[in-house]
Amino acid sequence: MLQRRTVLKSATGAVAGLPLAAVLADPILRQAVAQGLETVSLDLPSGRTVSGSLAVPAQTPAGAVLLIHEWWGLNDQIRAVAAELANQGYVALAVDLMDGDVAETPQEAQAQVAAVEEGEAIETLVGWIDWLRQSDLTNGKVATVGWCFGGGWSLQASLATPVDGTIIYYGRVPGDPDALATLQSPVLGHFGSQDQFINTDMVAGFQGALEAAGADHDLHTYDADHAFANPTSAAYDNEDAQLAWQRTLAFLQETIGS
Repeated sequence: MLQRRTVLKSATGAVAGLPLAAVLADPILRQAVAQGLETVSLDLPSGRTVSGSLAVPAQTPAGAVLLIHEWWGLNDQIRAVAAELANQGYVALAVDLMDGDVAETPQEAQAQVAAVEEGEAIETLVGWIDWLRQSDLTNGKVATVGWCFGGGWSLQASLATPVDGTIIYYGRVPGDPDALATLQSPVLGHFGSQDQFINTDMVAGFQGALEAAGADHDLHTYDADHAFANPTSAAYDNEDAQLAWQRTLAFLQETIGS
């Protein structure tokens, strides 16, 4: 682990001073940072073994963040975000819900999403959350964050087991307060008003469901499209992405500490 952390420190040091968006937009930079993460594995009660990519801050124990990828799979972009969260003082674990597959086209990504089995995904997420809570690296507090496909699963993970904070970037969300009955954490949501997938009606329904359920929440709708926080997307909106990221960091500081 020490060697991998040294690589992470070296890689992140090489891009010190660059904004996160610049790293994420450059395939060479994000690959360099991503390679510094440690691959960890976990044996689940069902007999399956799953893996993830771990970034550890300079000071531990620290709050933990579970990152859930987009429909593309666990790629260097999500690993680079995990590295940045470690730079911010958090233990960051990027999980893999697609068995190592990474899509190159929307058609491949859609097929990957269709292949995800709900029960297995929940088992994976709950297993990793428990692992983070029990790790000597953490302070026992865990927040979840996900984008698009992962945004919906960030909420589902928080419904399946107690966490300390839930962050959703334009993920599918329910409009039924009964679906939120097991939610125990505050929720931070980032959505785009131009999003035709996770549209304003869905977000409004979610807002109403959270209010009816008495859940602590802070939802933000930006004048942007789906995937506005992804620098590799044509819909990327730098100003809104930076604002959403600052709100995310403030939420993490409030809910799990640094």
